[in-house]
Amino acid sequence: MRRLLGAALLAICAGLRPGGAQAEKLIISLSSDVVEIRSNFTGAQVALFGSIVPEEGRAARANYDIVATTRGPRGVVTVFEKQKFGPFWLNGERRTLDDVPSFIAIVSNRALDAIAPPEARRAEQVGLESLVAGPAGSDKDAPLFRTALIRLRGDHQLFQENPAGVRFLSPTLFQTGIPVAGTAPLGRYDVDVKVFADGALVARGDASFRVEKVGAEQWLSQTALTYGLGYGVALSLVALFVGWLASLVFRRE
Repeated sequence: MRRLLGAALLAICAGLRPGGAQAEKLIISLSSDVVEIRSNFTGAQVALFGSIVPEEGRAARANYDIVATTRGPRGVVTVFEKQKFGPFWLNGERRTLDDVPSFIAIVSNRALDAIAPPEARRAEQVGLESLVAGPAGSDKDAPLFRTALIRLRGDHQLFQENPAGVRFLSPTLFQTGIPVAGTAPLGRYDVDVKVFADGALVARGDASFRVEKVGAEQWLSQTALTYGLGYGVALSLVALFVGWLASLVFRRE
């Protein structure tokens, strides 16, 4: 425990990031600024350490709660409802959702509904339902499409909630891990850490990291984007050569 506490303090001192203007201040640090994607990548965890600094002259509270929210690159998403027409399933009604994060991971020290009331969670954008905006021109069926999107992305580990993911090392020092799924998209990931006490927000801090391809994967990706036609021709020639070679190896006399 002493070694882990010392490592946490060292990580925090190495990357100070002050929180907002609440009574308490929050200092957080990430173990890495870049998650590297290679051919064998199946997922990763970014360690996060945090320290709550009470207002000068005040003692630390004994009932802090932590909610760390990580969001990936945002974009427009269209959700279709599958409808059956005879023996076929086809796209039916659809709704368009704007500014939807491609990845959301929420870790906390206990269940969100035990940390803050619904009004406070909505106001501070805590929880999946608060982070995924409803379709423009919402109607009575709009919540169904939003719920369906949350469920589908949850099945692919792109939307996650872990109510037991934050561990306090002391009353004011905590540690957690941000899970990055193997299917996580490339780009910048914003980490927003909120500290609650008695259901109210008392401090917050933010950080970020990037998910990037490296090595051969980065070279191939960059080559395909920069020299699209040549890359496609080269792949076609390789495929023809492999097919010709296989016909020689496996041909029957």
